[in-house]
Amino acid sequence: METIYKIALVIMFLIVVFNLGQALYYMMTDKDGSKRTAWALTRRIGLSIVLIAMIMLGIWMGWLQPHGVGR
Repeated sequence: METIYKIALVIMFLIVVFNLGQALYYMMTDKDGSKRTAWALTRRIGLSIVLIAMIMLGIWMGWLQPHGVGR
């Protein structure tokens, strides 16, 4: 279960990065005031919130172990 969860986290992170790149592309190519950039950034924010919630759930369930930087 832990391995599948970590793979899901990586896939979710890649989707967030893809949406950020998609927003950059739309921002550079759309000249007519299209809302595609705003929608891509909105999706990125929503997916980032889900990703943070998944990380918190993984730590709470014991599937992820924080490595303690700065201790």
